[in-house]
Amino acid sequence: MLEVEVKYRNADRAATVARLQKWGAQLVQDRTDVDIYFQAPDRDLKATDEAFRLRRIGPKNYLTYKGPKQDTATKTRNEIEVTLADGENTAHDAQMLLAALGYQSVATVRKKRHVYRWRRDRFEIEANFDTVEDVGEFVELEILTHDEDYEVAKATLLSVAAELGLTQKELRSYLELVLANRKEYC
Repeated sequence: MLEVEVKYRNADRAATVARLQKWGAQLVQDRTDVDIYFQAPDRDLKATDEAFRLRRIGPKNYLTYKGPKQDTATKTRNEIEVTLADGENTAHDAQMLLAALGYQSVATVRKKRHVYRWRRDRFEIEANFDTVEDVGEFVELEILTHDEDYEVAKATLLSVAAELGLTQKELRSYLELVLANRKEYC
């Protein structure tokens, strides 16, 4: 599945949410994400523009691989996500398994996220209002789609961003921003 995404800084949250609600967007989640990113033992994921993480959303656990970005206008990339069993023990065991296989934890990204969803044309769109610890506030617009719909999904997201008045695009991932803030690189 392709994740077509654009991210912006310094959005006027109240005005953006009001506009989204006029479009029929609903608040579907208010959550805290804790993402632990790993470096692979067999290749440099930073050099190949890939990412691998363990995400915790409350008791929920997910392993996610993100492939290299496909263009410079968005953060589109292949995404594979595997749902693990719930709970702290599963998260701990997953980290132990990855460490035993040679994966090293490089950073933890913590964010508070408010998720809005609505439909435009044939796409379900998600707007995530994120407050990322030590980095700042952002709004991400996202569509999950198949490869053949990539160009239309990309055009839709860029159009939505323009209609919302979002202008300060941020192409770096939260991991890159956290590491830059710490002056470290994986």
